[in-house]
Amino acid sequence: MNETPIAPAFRAERLLILITGSLGATFMPYWLNWLRLCYPHLDIRVVVTRSAERFVTRHSLTALLNRDVQLDDWPDGPEPGSPHVDYASWPDTVLVYPATYNFLSRFAGGLADTPMLLALQCTTALIGIAPNLPPGADRSHAYQQSRAAIKTRPNVVLVDPILGLSTHTREQNALVAPPLPILVERLEELRDIREKEVR
Repeated sequence: MNETPIAPAFRAERLLILITGSLGATFMPYWLNWLRLCYPHLDIRVVVTRSAERFVTRHSLTALLNRDVQLDDWPDGPEPGSPHVDYASWPDTVLVYPATYNFLSRFAGGLADTPMLLALQCTTALIGIAPNLPPGADRSHAYQQSRAAIKTRPNVVLVDPILGLSTHTREQNALVAPPLPILVERLEELRDIREKEVR
């Protein structure tokens, strides 16, 4: 990423980002900086899964955002409020970037066993999902079923992964999340469609 990607128009005001446990999570500090520079009006909040913490720390993300980064897990003890209700009602736009195979399967199947998954099943916000998959995952029957199910959701954009370098094979056969501006463009296309439907 030598050049700063061109920033497409982005009308989101309250953006919630879920980072899941893929190697692509290591690029999130870069993309968070890009979002803050290109869209200074954006109010950004971030939630990470436990598996994402293998690749990016909440400490580094908190430093970039100057606000707490939450873990996508139910609290051990009693706490005021309900995180899933907050995550569902606060944003007008949600990004799942990158999205693992595991996340896609659980989301497509309607599972709601973490605060973010429950929120995503209930929210009316626009949701943009960018998969980051191992080699060959796109040909699996389960992925094709998950992909088809997610694409039927009226408030969701699922972008296809692109070929990238596999850290295991050292070949260009991994399926990585496309650059974030591509997901932003697709979300804005969906926003246009939904606004026209309301008129």
